[in-house]
Amino acid sequence: MATERAEALLERSDPSFVKSCNTTELQETGEGEIMAPYLMDCRRKQKHIFRQLCVVDDMIQLLAGLESVDQLLNEPRPQNPGNEARSAWKALKAEYQERVQEVEGLISTLWVRMEEVQAKRKTLDTLLSALQIKKEECKEKERIAAKQNQRAEKQISFQLEDSIQAAQNAMNACDLRFSKLKDEVEKQQARISDWTILRDGLQTLVTVTHRNMQYRLLSVSSSELCLELLPRAAEKSLEPLRVSITMTTSDEFHLQVFQGIAGLVEEGVNGHLRQVSAALVEVMERYISQGEMLSEIQALHSRFAIDWCPAEKLLIFLKTATTVCHLMVEEGYPSHGRATLLSVRKDGILLDITDLQPSVQHPVLTEWLEYLSSSPNI
Repeated sequence: MATERAEALLERSDPSFVKSCNTTELQETGEGEIMAPYLMDCRRKQKHIFRQLCVVDDMIQLLAGLESVDQLLNEPRPQNPGNEARSAWKALKAEYQERVQEVEGLISTLWVRMEEVQAKRKTLDTLLSALQIKKEECKEKERIAAKQNQRAEKQISFQLEDSIQAAQNAMNACDLRFSKLKDEVEKQQARISDWTILRDGLQTLVTVTHRNMQYRLLSVSSSELCLELLPRAAEKSLEPLRVSITMTTSDEFHLQVFQGIAGLVEEGVNGHLRQVSAALVEVMERYISQGEMLSEIQALHSRFAIDWCPAEKLLIFLKTATTVCHLMVEEGYPSHGRATLLSVRKDGILLDITDLQPSVQHPVLTEWLEYLSSSPNI
């Protein structure tokens, strides 16, 4: 309907103002640089003429519906002409823009997927090439492995023959060695009999000393005894004293005293087997003579971080990781000797110990350690 009205208005208009833009000849003769501005100008003019035609059409409809001039003057002002067509045109334009954006988004997505497919295709081609190379390498390795296996089988066959011959030679040598060892075993059995006699004699001597001391047999071998000795009188106050007695082929013995936590100086005593009992008694008497001091030191081991050096009569007390105290024990301690503080080192620096003294007059080791561990001055 609107098209028919536009055509009727065009027929009644001046042809010079509504001459259509015939671009066919220009498209055939002109170049792209001339056509683009020309077409844009034609489009602008057509839109302007279309708006004017819409206004004229609305005016004609309004005038056709009037019966008199008074009705035109009394009627309210009509709505803006061309609103209906403009609204439809804007709706179509918005729909067109929406579809254009949708198509552009689909094109972008399609382009990304095409690039992904191309990348995957290149990756697949690369993997296929690598697979082909690996396949050729595997075939080559199989051929090499087959040749190596053949050579290895031949080499193993030769080695097996050599091994059989070597085993035969070894068996002959073992037979010869066995006969020699058999003779040596007979000699060793004779020696064992002698050692057994010596061991029985030593056990008899140990039984003699058992009246004054208690012992526990730790281990026995053909040439060595390991014992733990503890005087009966000091059974509850002293730790066991560990000694070992090694017998030689010439009826000699070597008695070794181990310090452990007992507190004696490690030493060795040698002599004839008949003197082993006297040597044990001497060791135990020396151990008992220091029994009160050693009993106190052994008790302090469970309470403080100490280290006892029996050769120097020196007790080292580690109060902290950086504080070390040295105490000297005089001969005859505790009945005839005293315990004195020699030095205190903190962070490697000697401290002044003039004012460090427990409240008692002649403190023993236990009182010294209790005082040093609780003293705030060090």
